[in-house]
Amino acid sequence: MAALPHLPQDPDDDLDAYVGLAEREAEERARGRGWSTVRSLPPGSVITMEYVAGRVNFEVAEDRVRRCWRG
Repeated sequence: MAALPHLPQDPDDDLDAYVGLAEREAEERARGRGWSTVRSLPPGSVITMEYVAGRVNFEVAEDRVRRCWRG
């Protein structure tokens, strides 16, 4: 049987701390804290529901993070 691939781990991070930040500031902070993928989406975006380890998602409106979640 083949070995399992090494999957990125989610950083130990307070996601609520991103809410209210400007989009660019939130993205820079997330990358600095070890998130391998940072995704910013407008409210109501249609997205797939697959979980991607190491990814943080921001819902952004008027240049401010309104919501933040893993995967």
